[in-house]
Amino acid sequence: MSAETPAAASGQSTSRRLQFRAWRGTRPFWAGLLVMLGGLPIMYFPYAHLQLGHLTLAMSTTAGAGSLIIGVLLIVLGVSLWFQKHVRTFAGVAAILLALVSIPVANFGGFVMGFLLALIGGAMAVAWAPGAPPQEQPPAAAAPGEGGAPETTPLPQQGTDPVSEGPTGPYKAPWENDLSGTSPANGANGRHSAG
Repeated sequence: MSAETPAAASGQSTSRRLQFRAWRGTRPFWAGLLVMLGGLPIMYFPYAHLQLGHLTLAMSTTAGAGSLIIGVLLIVLGVSLWFQKHVRTFAGVAAILLALVSIPVANFGGFVMGFLLALIGGAMAVAWAPGAPPQEQPPAAAAPGEGGAPETTPLPQQGTDPVSEGPTGPYKAPWENDLSGTSPANGANGRHSAG
């Protein structure tokens, strides 16, 4: 670095990181990433040749084309989850179904790794819901009693409050405060009114 290097370079990387974080937060990013990562082993293992010393292990099967199609479709679904977030339910269900189909077609779903990644990513895509955009709150105005404990509203009357002297005494009878609508004293006979 030289003395002429602008100091804004670190600020630019921070702003790019914050922009990426904001973009990532508005879509099922992790679901798309897991679906794409699940497509890679499903697509790779049927065409891989493993070298163990002088021994070559070929895992290719007759369903190599099927596993290639499943892997490519999972990658496309993962990319669509990133850039077309309104198709998240369809893409999630399709990823789950392709993961299940990959078990018999593509070497047990890419030796279970691809199956699990695609299954979890598809479930996350179906479960993802967009968050509510943050709304600005107006600044709170100073209340007359501010500075101490917040003011509370009084509790409703409970039935033990004194009332005018009547034949039952200075307190209300227990059924006089029954708001459930099922008391025989108010004639509701166990039926609730809709209004």
